[in-house]
Amino acid sequence: MLSKITEVQSALEVPEEIAGLRMTRQRQEIYRILIEERNHPTANEVFMKAKDRLPNLSLATVYNCLDALVQHGIIRQVNFERESSRYCPNLREHGHFHDAETGVIHDVDFKPGANLTDVLNLPQGAVIEDVEITLRGKISNLQ
Repeated sequence: MLSKITEVQSALEVPEEIAGLRMTRQRQEIYRILIEERNHPTANEVFMKAKDRLPNLSLATVYNCLDALVQHGIIRQVNFERESSRYCPNLREHGHFHDAETGVIHDVDFKPGANLTDVLNLPQGAVIEDVEITLRGKISNLQ
């Protein structure tokens, strides 16, 4: 599915256009926040960070910008049960680990060579086009 773009080398280098989407000042700032933070923020959290740099920014504009970025495949929208949607700039195929104690969401990469058909009993003829795996638990400090 993914990578219409490669990850931006520097959070400061947001191009004027990505994947056919003109990057307005608001979109650039929102994308920059997602690239810099990488903590799967909600739209409200993005708004709180962005309003410092763009004081006239509205929450509706943040939602519109996030929607445009998702629609153009520049970021992913991630949903965890009944929580607010979160946004992820990582376009590689990956899952998420949601730490129940801290609320932190970690990207979980697949091991090289891992094949989902080795661990999932898919219907015959199924073709995986997108993967959304969410693991929940807590991170133990025992080593």
